[in-house]
Amino acid sequence: MAEIHVCPGPELTAAQLYDLLVLRSAVFVVEQQCPYLDPDGHDLSPGTVHLWAASPDHPIAAALRVLDDADGVRIGRVVTHADHRGEGRAAELMQAALDVIGDRPSTLEAQSHLTAWYERFGYAVSGAEYVEDGIPHLSMSRPGV
Repeated sequence: MAEIHVCPGPELTAAQLYDLLVLRSAVFVVEQQCPYLDPDGHDLSPGTVHLWAASPDHPIAAALRVLDDADGVRIGRVVTHADHRGEGRAAELMQAALDVIGDRPSTLEAQSHLTAWYERFGYAVSGAEYVEDGIPHLSMSRPGV
């Protein structure tokens, strides 16, 4: 089991934010070839909580964020470094995120090929498939418990 770090957005250090942005850019922009501006104004918001797992070779091997804003509670930017896929780090982060969320309902936008993976955590498809940045996605929701 990896050590999970949990940090409210406003408490991130510059180095932590930098490492998060590097990982997300490496996977979403470069690997998945989706040129978009990842910094969206939510990373440092008071309603954002970042979760990540480190490794000896990567300060952030996997990460996600929980947004608690006017649109409700959302999980987003779930990402794992290519060198650490298949190690269960993202699953550990999802479970930790559900602990942060507690009994509140939540949503996420899943790449369509990952819907079965998110279903393991109680999420269900809640909308029609759509394409974002050339990748099919589905909205998913989880009722409060």
